[in-house]
Amino acid sequence: MKDADIVGAALAEVLPQTDKYWFQQRHLLKLNLLLLVPLLSSAVSGYDGSLMNGLQSLEQWKSYFGSPTGAKLGVVNAAQSIGSVLSLPFIGNLSDRFGRKPVLLAGILLIIAATIIQSASINFPMFVIARLIVGFGGMFVVQPSPMLIAELAYPTHRGKYTSAFWTMYYLGAILASWTTFGTQDYQSDWSWRIPSILQAGYPIIQLIFFYWVPESPRWLVAQDRAPEAAAILSYYHSGAVTSSEEGHSPLVTRELAEIVSTIQREKAVKNVGWGVLFSTPGNRKRTLIAVCVGAFAQWNGIGVVSYYLTLVLNTIGITDTFTQTLINGLLQIFNFGAALSAAILVDRLGRRTLFLWSGVGMLISYIVWTACSAVNSDTGSRPAGIVVVVCLFTFFFHYDIAYTPLLLGYPTEIFTYTMRSKGIALELMAIYLSLTVQAFVNPIGMDNIGWKYYIVFCCLLAVFLAVTWVLFPETKGHSLEEIAVIFDGPDADEARVDAKVLESEMVHGNASVTHHDEV
Repeated sequence: MKDADIVGAALAEVLPQTDKYWFQQRHLLKLNLLLLVPLLSSAVSGYDGSLMNGLQSLEQWKSYFGSPTGAKLGVVNAAQSIGSVLSLPFIGNLSDRFGRKPVLLAGILLIIAATIIQSASINFPMFVIARLIVGFGGMFVVQPSPMLIAELAYPTHRGKYTSAFWTMYYLGAILASWTTFGTQDYQSDWSWRIPSILQAGYPIIQLIFFYWVPESPRWLVAQDRAPEAAAILSYYHSGAVTSSEEGHSPLVTRELAEIVSTIQREKAVKNVGWGVLFSTPGNRKRTLIAVCVGAFAQWNGIGVVSYYLTLVLNTIGITDTFTQTLINGLLQIFNFGAALSAAILVDRLGRRTLFLWSGVGMLISYIVWTACSAVNSDTGSRPAGIVVVVCLFTFFFHYDIAYTPLLLGYPTEIFTYTMRSKGIALELMAIYLSLTVQAFVNPIGMDNIGWKYYIVFCCLLAVFLAVTWVLFPETKGHSLEEIAVIFDGPDADEARVDAKVLESEMVHGNASVTHHDEV
């Protein structure tokens, strides 16, 4: 695939030409290995999501906490979402003010502290409080990570790496599901305490390597620390350490020019608060898309399976703990493979294509799932029940090819720098508000109307597909700064002209990255 099809002609013409793979180039190998630290943030979230599925399948956990059902079960599942929502109103400002790295570090430490409380829980309230802290700290881990990845990644790797971010959710889910599968035969409290302890596994790995992760060059430029940004880009994108502009490669010079010019223009507007998300038609469209992606990812029916897998399996006659935990474990491996495949192919297939393919596949899967669930409920047909499990896997496949890799990757791309932190926080708000509502609504719906509850999601999926067709643009073939052209039109073209002028001045020694004047 041509570089111009991935990052656009402007950046492609200055990309170094080499016959070496990225892992044969020391600077790119080091960068991509360090980006695994923020990449693991989604694995932290994935462990949590699958952990509750696994714990609810364990008789030891249910008996220890009084076999919670209905609203009480909803409380323990909603606690994590409530904690997340509580952190989101201010986390966007924190990432912009203090940087991506400090916020990520705070989240890592909070998750480790919450793990200690959860694994040592002696009653239901203590367990719920731990879940609240997990949710609160989880957003400090999740919110800055995709931005740090997108703003640090090598141009031709950005799409794959940002798409791989939420794909790692299933890496956490795999560990959680197979841990609970392995401890199910323990007759003591350790059957659920061991999985709870391992919740700190990924955060500890992040903490060990955190020191070597560089800060976002975009954030450094926004703080008038452009020389530091130049040094990071020069070292990790071209493999050189220089102290002056003359030594920068053409790629780094053009990247710096685009970043500085874009942030200059954004800062000149002066509106860098939450109002920036709604200040122009282009910004309102970006915000609407991000909220839609976040809400669609939860209201397309995924919540029924991901948090209440045991209830779904109960409705088709699969009630024993061994089979339920086995299905959960196999499902997570399947999900990881599907999502990772889509992340690898994202630049070739395109974001819009994946969203539309996903929407059609999920709708068909849910319709068949609903019909077979009805037959199984009315007649007890075992074959119909088996088809439901098959549909569960096909639904997840089509969910995984878009709403896993692009859940945060797509909004991270479409937002400009000054919008990005607050925009991601708003999308996460849409996600976790949806999760909070569904944590209470889903078990009630499943308990009271059974398979008929699936009809609601069939209708929603049809609406979501239509909105996706009308609203979601393609972003491949553009650099991170150039994507603004899709939403802002002529205004973004002016920024590109400014970047060209600044690049020319930098090349001829008439401009410095040590400071930049307000436009």
